[in-house]
Amino acid sequence: MTGTTALRTVVSIAVTAALACVTACTSSGGPTGSTDSARATDPSTRSLRSVERAVGRAGSARVESTTVMGRELSLDAVGALGWRDGLTGTLTITYTGGTTAETMRRLGTTAMEARYLPDAYYARMGDEFAVRVGGRHWIKYVYADLEDLGGATGAGFADRMRDTTPHQAVKRLLASDDVRKVGEETTRGRRTTHWTGTPGGATAQTVDIWVDDRDLLVKKVERGRTETGELTQTAYYSDYGVAVLAERPPAADTADFKELLKAPGEGS
Repeated sequence: MTGTTALRTVVSIAVTAALACVTACTSSGGPTGSTDSARATDPSTRSLRSVERAVGRAGSARVESTTVMGRELSLDAVGALGWRDGLTGTLTITYTGGTTAETMRRLGTTAMEARYLPDAYYARMGDEFAVRVGGRHWIKYVYADLEDLGGATGAGFADRMRDTTPHQAVKRLLASDDVRKVGEETTRGRRTTHWTGTPGGATAQTVDIWVDDRDLLVKKVERGRTETGELTQTAYYSDYGVAVLAERPPAADTADFKELLKAPGEGS
């Protein structure tokens, strides 16, 4: 793999991982806005609307998630995310399998730190990556610039990032014509109520959530399809209201992804 190809591979994979960790199946799902007035007053969904409000008010939580994107990529993410004023937070993302993970390992990167701010996303790569870009460890992705790229990666990126919070998952569930309560279950030692549905009536996508007695999500599972195959994400939430930190990395240690894609790589 030439220097240019390797560099572009790392840049592309980093943004794919960032989106996968926080959006799961949202890009293929149904509407995330308000449902009609009949659904709003439906007694069967009244409890879910309380969950939507409670999670929205909480504003932040610790997150542990596992995402599998067909044979292409699987990864784990751990950290804290906030959603009061746009998506913010920090995750540690570890590549655990798939063809993309194998490519990243050959390039010297098996994990990265991801920082989400309202206007941009930053990915900290390994030392081998830094050698390729003048010693800089961070890649900066401004959401507006990603939109300009078009295609499957760029289109709607900012909107999808805004739709990543736990209460948005509840909205997608409320948009399901077949939403129903499965029953009471124990989840990570806590008594929870399990709900399920298929947003927009699309059988290719399902959303399941487990809610505790404070109307807060304990677990979420989303299943759907992407252009590369089946996508599944399982996420656990805890410590709602936790303080979330996401500082911008030092400018001197940061490279803009647009400039990286334009610059010739070593060995090209």
